[in-house]
Amino acid sequence: MNIVKNNIIKLLLGFLVFASFASCDEGGNPTAGGTSTEAYAGDWYIQITNTTGDIEVDYSLHSTYNTAANDNTMWIDDAKHGWYLKSKVTMDLAKGTFTATAVPNLLEDGTTVTITDGKIEKGAGLSKAGHVVDKISFKATFSYDPTKVLIYTGHKRTGFLEDEY
Repeated sequence: MNIVKNNIIKLLLGFLVFASFASCDEGGNPTAGGTSTEAYAGDWYIQITNTTGDIEVDYSLHSTYNTAANDNTMWIDDAKHGWYLKSKVTMDLAKGTFTATAVPNLLEDGTTVTITDGKIEKGAGLSKAGHVVDKISFKATFSYDPTKVLIYTGHKRTGFLEDEY
């Protein structure tokens, strides 16, 4: 009787091991897909100047990333490293341009920001060490100082130590 019982246990154990390996394969090569603004997402070192060319903020780290809507909108966020900017912009995905008109600035309660002339250009920038990278530029006006135009110009972060600020 023990022999039959041991054989049944071995058979069940073998079946469980086989099923655990066979049941997880989706087959083929599945892809997770992407987001609508993935070509423009990333980290950027941006210098902020005023209209007379004076530097207001020297190369602060900003990020661009997809919104939860996954439509033609994207976040621009400096995580309080620059001029306290976190707002949603509308992208023209074909041209790499973006704008925002009086949208909430989430890093400054009760304020809005208008972004004009926004553009991301592939391969048009140079990193600190001279590597060819993407370029970002735009103008911003905040509701608390509507006559002051800030000019944002920067390049994509490479991750190389010689390119860090």
